[in-house]
Amino acid sequence: MEIINKANKLERAKKRVKELKKFYKHVAFYLVITVFFIGRRIYKDIGYGDSVIEAFTDISNYRLFFWWTVILILHGLKTYRFDFFFGKDWKERKIKEEMNKNKNL
Repeated sequence: MEIINKANKLERAKKRVKELKKFYKHVAFYLVITVFFIGRRIYKDIGYGDSVIEAFTDISNYRLFFWWTVILILHGLKTYRFDFFFGKDWKERKIKEEMNKNKNL
């Protein structure tokens, strides 16, 4: 019994590390691509005659990455186990509820 419990813990730990690794890769890729493309757009705006302040404050330079940022935030919330829709014990409560319904049939 204790060996099975340790194996389950090890398997969950490996899965968790894999999820974290995916999230960190997503963040790194997001940062590299975002800095590159936003930097390129700001550089291009300056080349077209905008001042540095105008180029940095032009919202169209950042609009492209809005939805990717939302997706990254949702990925982070999922990775760090923030269940905003169902809560922590929702699955167990629903299983017990269904078992009680079947018991009454």
